[in-house]
Amino acid sequence: MRKGFTLIEVMISVVIISSVIVALLQMYSNNTHIFSAIDKKVKINQYATFFLANHEVGFEKDEVWLIDLVDGFDLEDDLRRKLKNIKAKILYQKLESIDLADFEEDTTQEDGEEEIQDKEVKSTMVFEIGKTILQAQKSSVGYLRLQLK
Repeated sequence: MRKGFTLIEVMISVVIISSVIVALLQMYSNNTHIFSAIDKKVKINQYATFFLANHEVGFEKDEVWLIDLVDGFDLEDDLRRKLKNIKAKILYQKLESIDLADFEEDTTQEDGEEEIQDKEVKSTMVFEIGKTILQAQKSSVGYLRLQLK
């Protein structure tokens, strides 16, 4: 009797090993794709934090260089250089406007024969709810914003 592997045994082991290698390569490529997508989202969320910290921007449609949003921040030089080259588009959509004067009521009291109308002081406060979208480098992030006028 000979000791050793037959050709069929060797071929079966090669097929099994190659299918395992293909599965591992596919998992690696999927993970690389997922991590690159997460990296893009992390960057746009970082830019959005600069955007949210700047209360003067965001209630209008505009284009802005991201470096303009971070004038008052203490940032690393590498990040400042990156932000100088990134232009962002700000899209604003007004969703709802709530005027508090619409909710005030007139109250009428009867005192003997004459009617006295007590009117509350009219409020001039208006709440505006809007959606602001920051688009930069094929990514975007959106926020609901509340503005008090």
